Order: sequence, then structure tokens, then C-alpha cells
Amino acid sequence: MGSTDTTTGATAKADDIAGLEAGLDALDAVQVRRTPVREVLVGKVLPPLVAVALVLAVWQTLVWAQVTDAYKLPAPAAVWDSLATMWLQGTLLDVLWTSVSRALLGFLMALAIGTPLGLLVARVRFVRAAIGPILSGLQSLPSVAWVAPAVLWLGLNDSMMYAVILLGAVPSIANGLVAGVDQVPPLFLRAGRTLGATGLRGAWHIVMPAALPGYLAGLKQGWAFSWRSLMAAEIIASSPDLGLGLGQLLENGRNNIDMPGIFLAILLILLVGIAVDLLVFSPLERAVLRRRGLLAKG
Repeated sequence: MGSTDTTTGATAKADDIAGLEAGLDALDAVQVRRTPVREVLVGKVLPPLVAVALVLAVWQTLVWAQVTDAYKLPAPAAVWDSLATMWLQGTLLDVLWTSVSRALLGFLMALAIGTPLGLLVARVRFVRAAIGPILSGLQSLPSVAWVAPAVLWLGLNDSMMYAVILLGAVPSIANGLVAGVDQVPPLFLRAGRTLGATGLRGAWHIVMPAALPGYLAGLKQGWAFSWRSLMAAEIIASSPDLGLGLGQLLENGRNNIDMPGIFLAILLILLVGIAVDLLVFSPLERAVLRRRGLLAKG
């Protein structure tokens, strides 16, 4: 009888432990499911469409109310006519590509420079003490300040544009990586050294994956600085030899007192920034969060 009770108690205890382990495994497991199309439309597509519709409604209401002169605040239809004219003339895509291609190439160059620079600053104490404050200062310096010296150094050409982009984006990328590396748990680094992951191998297999969230934030900010720097350069250093980009389109609208053209240029600049964020950085952020178990759906 006593043996039976002991066996029963041991079995119950084993079942409790197994149930506890199963519960912990269920908590740790990330439930990944494909989001229904209807849920995506309602949760992600509909809200921005409603916001855009509200902005257009307020805009048109202000035009109807004649809160200011018509040449100062054009109607949405006038801006649409400017867009249609550029499309029919075949210049819209050329203008977009001129600016987007410059920004992408400049950002890739900034990425190639800012990543190793950020690693060096984060991992070498002397370099951080020497360069860290300079990077922070450069990040707070408005990009437009670099346009004048870049024109004098390099002239009115694409090299000047890329120089302004690099001076604006590299500090953001490097500082983002430094912030990410600073948040890596020391246990990861010690474990990596124990396994022989030192030097470049440790940076590639331990430091960079662990610092990825901060690095992605730096990349996102670096792209924003790249785009803003390019627009400042195109507005100030406009020249027929540089081709017609969005910044020069905006400046041409100002020179010609063409408010529909000015509004169109502003909207196109905004749309490019939103499109890059939605198509590039948002999917990357979701993928990183999902791999780390921080995103349960999607």
C-alpha cells in the first residue's frame, strides 16, 4: 500500500514538472501566424488613407474659405494639375530618379564608412575619447551648413552632393552603431571570447547581431539625414549641369512664384521619405523583432 502511494506521488510530481515545463515552453514560443488581408487593410492601410483624406478635406476647406490669397494657398486640384502636366511631359520620373539615385548611392557610401567607424569608436577607448564628441557635434550640425564649403571645394557637380550627404549621414550611422554596441550585454562578449570569437570574427558574429536594433535605428536616421542633406544641396546649389532633382524643382517653383509647383515638390519629397521607410526600414525592423521574439504577429 505504501509502495503504491509512493509510486502514485512520484508519478503526480513528474506530471506536474512536465506540465510546468510545457507551460514555460509555451510562454517562450513565439506564435507566428499570417495576418489576414482584411486585418492588414483595416489596421495598416485604412488609417493612413483616412489621415490623407482628412488633410485634403481641411486643405480644400481653407481654400474655399479664402483664408489667404489664391496664389499663396493653391487648391489640391491645382497641385494635381501640376503633377499631371509633369507626367504627360515625361519629366516626373526623371526628376524623382535624379534625386532618389543620388540619395541611395550617397547613403550606401555613408553606410560603408559609418559602419566600420562606429565599430572602431565603440570598441577602442582611445578612439572614442578622440572622435566620439566630434561625431556627436557633427550629427547636431545642420546639413545645409556643409553646402557652401562643399561647393567651393568640389564645384557644382555630383561629388559636391555626395560630400554633403556623407557629412550628414555618416555621424548618424556611426553613433547609432555605438549606441547599439553599448547596449550589448557583457555576458555575450565574454561568451564569444570563450568560444574564440575575437577581433573581426567577434565583431561579425557577436557584436553586430547583438547591436542590430540600435544599428537599424542609426541606419534609419542616417537615411533621413541623407535625404535632408541632398534636398538642401539641390535647393542651394542648383545648376543645369546637375540635372533637375526634387530640390531644384522646389527652388524653380519659388523663383517662378509657382505655388502649385512648390506644393508638388514638397509632397513628392515627403512621399519618397515615407515610401523608403515603409518599404525598407519597417520590414527590416519587423524581421529583427520577430527573430528576437518581440513580435508575436505578422
